[in-house]
Amino acid sequence: MQAAGKQISVGILGAGFAGLRCADLLLQHGCKVTIFEARNRLGGRVAQSNHLGHLVDLGPNWIHGTENNPILRIAKETGTLLHAWDENSVIFGPGGDALDAFETDEYSSLLWDDGLIASAFRYSNEHHAAIGPERSLHDFFVEKAERLFLDQPEDVARRKRETLLQVASMWGAYIGSSVTRQSLKFFWMEECIQGENPFVAGTYEKILEAVAKPAVDWAEIKLNSEVVRIVSDDGSTTPGLVRARPVIHLADGAMEEFDEVVVTAPLGWLKRNKEAFRPALPARLSQAICNIGYGTLDKVYITFPSAFWDSPIDAPHSKCTTNGGTDAQGATPNVTATVTPLHQPPPEKTPQHYASFMHWLAPAYAPTTNPERWDPQGINLAALPPASAHPAILFYIYGACSSHIASLISSTSDPQIRDARLLEFFEPYYSRLPHYSDSNPACTPTGVVATAWASDKLAGYGSYSNFQVGLEEGGRDVEVMREGMPERGVWIAGEHTAPFVALGTSTGAWWSGEGVARRILRARGMSKEDQT
Repeated sequence: MQAAGKQISVGILGAGFAGLRCADLLLQHGCKVTIFEARNRLGGRVAQSNHLGHLVDLGPNWIHGTENNPILRIAKETGTLLHAWDENSVIFGPGGDALDAFETDEYSSLLWDDGLIASAFRYSNEHHAAIGPERSLHDFFVEKAERLFLDQPEDVARRKRETLLQVASMWGAYIGSSVTRQSLKFFWMEECIQGENPFVAGTYEKILEAVAKPAVDWAEIKLNSEVVRIVSDDGSTTPGLVRARPVIHLADGAMEEFDEVVVTAPLGWLKRNKEAFRPALPARLSQAICNIGYGTLDKVYITFPSAFWDSPIDAPHSKCTTNGGTDAQGATPNVTATVTPLHQPPPEKTPQHYASFMHWLAPAYAPTTNPERWDPQGINLAALPPASAHPAILFYIYGACSSHIASLISSTSDPQIRDARLLEFFEPYYSRLPHYSDSNPACTPTGVVATAWASDKLAGYGSYSNFQVGLEEGGRDVEVMREGMPERGVWIAGEHTAPFVALGTSTGAWWSGEGVARRILRARGMSKEDQT
């Protein structure tokens, strides 16, 4: 029980959604909160850039699930513009030509419309204990694909199976790793909050401001303050006595002592900085941090003088069923949306545009810049509502491709050389769009910006947690990280410790910070439950 009149001091590492929400709740209960943020801004991986002349999100673009989602509530309260995409999409085959619209519909339906994705979720849920840890989602898709197209000539069936598996590679942009790395055993953990997945057309800017306001108003925030060590008492040196207060050590040599410390650093940072904890982390916690995967999802925005591709006359798009919104039975579970939107709200009537979503399958036409044939995916930002529309394509890249793009960016300090290298990589893809001509000024990019989380030290060289092959106790691993080390006064929060329905999302980060704050308050006898 907390001694009367003593104000509890809490040090929070990181000013992302987890740290900011944690601070909010602790401040409401009279705690003294100090936030240490290594960057020069708030938000962590929730960030925006105006480099292109219009604001774009460098972090999340979506709100994942709408049932009792606090981020959706904040979006509405702040007047943030949300968007429901239509179902138009186009798939470019390995040779660079757009696939036939009927065939695109066929593949999309096989994946989403109570298809392979839903089947894999059911299988993972029902047979979790018996599935081998090395079995991947891709393995499951391969087995299912062998039973498809049996009524067609063998050469046609073989080609369609191969194409279907190439289309299924889009799952990489949902987890930041190749579909061959997605654990089938723990695929059930990828399902998120029920409801819809709206796109944040107005960016997360106002949402971030609202989440940060209590901390900005009432907490002590120290920017450009990198924490290099957290020293705590595990009880081994003073058995039977009151534990010593944890101490935070900063890169500049400063030290600060607190009653409780909350670490909201990304999972990737934890993986690379276990030695920052003194004494060493308990073996089971250290193992949990190792076990859960960490993805690399990045974004590249390329803007043009005008949306040369955005013509309704001859757009080779498909009215496909990629988003699950046509899944009247609700058989397809909700998952985090990146490019292909799952469970979108019904779109309002808007002028017809070129396809909203694009996928370049295993491109064989860029052997110099992309010999690995990574498959970029894209969103037509000109198809957003007029208030947010831009003549730009948002490319999603993941895994090894993210690392490659990050290396292009870090290979030079000259912004012109950097941009030239980025455009050289993406030119084979945007040049496949209709009306493109390298001699037309409207088709010449005016700007490019890439996120490069894959090379960001503070982000842990990645984006968010995922569940990769080899994982044996994924659910328990998350729970162990969520528990932290309360006996040492050290707690862990972040999207990697979120409730299972919100792992890897901004909502999950928000909830994780709230959860740790409530546990600290309960431990100190300060929660409302303790006062009634």
